[in-house]
Amino acid sequence: MESLLSVLDRNRRTFAWKTWGLDERGLRATTAASTMTLGGLVKHMALVEADWLAVKLAGREYGAPWDAVDFDADPDWEWRTGAVDAPGDVYRVWRDAVERSRQLVAEVVAERGLAGPAAFTWPNGRTPTVRDMLLDMIEEYARHTGHADLLREAVDGRVGEGAPEDFTL
Repeated sequence: MESLLSVLDRNRRTFAWKTWGLDERGLRATTAASTMTLGGLVKHMALVEADWLAVKLAGREYGAPWDAVDFDADPDWEWRTGAVDAPGDVYRVWRDAVERSRQLVAEVVAERGLAGPAAFTWPNGRTPTVRDMLLDMIEEYARHTGHADLLREAVDGRVGEGAPEDFTL
């Protein structure tokens, strides 16, 4: 368990290092033909934390700000608002989501263990394990950190991995 949580946190720190410390211009910048922004990406990962770990893993509600959003009317809400919200608001939503996820994952692992079931079942009838859900989160961060690499380099030239082990969320 410690290894999985350590890798997940390392991916979170690397993602944070890639996206942190930008002003509104930096969070709104796009590159190439993509409309993706770092602000939208940060807010999207906050939603992924809520969706995968709070709802699908722990069986809880989405919580704020997600429970007030009509995603049927605005399916790209997190991407759109992440590109226009104040940087402090964008970063706070993500940090709050990560903190909530850490607490919920600790509770779920203590209750069910890594081999225990998540709180949802796929349409094919398969219920993922706690381990499956943590591995999926690691993959999600790794994939989106790649997007952040490209966007951050376009914004201010930051490349590489930095020192994510020294970056505190």
